[in-house]
Amino acid sequence: MANEQKTKSNRLAIFTDPLLKANPLFMMVLGMCPALAVTTSVENAIGMALLFIFVLFFSTLIISALRKVIPDEVRTPAYIVIIATFVTVVKILTETFLPELYSSLGVFISLIVVNCIVLGRAEAFSSKNGVVDTMLDSLGNGLGYGWAIIAVGLIREVFGKGTLSFGQVFTFVPSTTIPVLGGFEGTDFSLAIPLLASPAGGFLVIAVILAIIAAVNNAKLAKERAKARAARAASATAPKGDK
Repeated sequence: MANEQKTKSNRLAIFTDPLLKANPLFMMVLGMCPALAVTTSVENAIGMALLFIFVLFFSTLIISALRKVIPDEVRTPAYIVIIATFVTVVKILTETFLPELYSSLGVFISLIVVNCIVLGRAEAFSSKNGVVDTMLDSLGNGLGYGWAIIAVGLIREVFGKGTLSFGQVFTFVPSTTIPVLGGFEGTDFSLAIPLLASPAGGFLVIAVILAIIAAVNNAKLAKERAKARAARAASATAPKGDK
């Protein structure tokens, strides 16, 4: 029973840690190129997130299933071939059914093949763990990276353009533009900061997010250290009979 509970706890951590505590983008600072390039809008970010999750999940699943069959001498080339196969499938499907998304993401779809998160999870986790654990790990990392780039895309679009648009890339959705910080039809009023929608804006947005996360973590660490010092001081000054 204890071992079963430990296994469930470990598997829960495998899935949940990449969502926040070990987020690939915000904590590990991985996958920065697509995070900077495709987050000019929420729709672009959602599209990249979905494609990334698909490739990561199925490629690592196959790698885990074949981990005892693939020779160590050709391990990395084999991983790249498997990942490239799923990227090719994604490219064909996207170009066929979502040409606007394909045009918008461009070369960054192909670059999923060498994305450090996909290769990293294949090498560090899938090649050493079973299929179930790999599924949880890939879903956790995929969703963690996905929500992170969507958050960046939301900030850049809202604060960079002043509006939130849908139906531009996913054409099956009714075309809608919501004025958030201005951009109302027939007016020039806007509180948007165009710099955030530019390439440099991606660096700025991610830098601010990383700075906030670092400040929060440092504050928590300082609080824990203060509590530890207070506990040691109280222990040192307490009468021997009270220790």
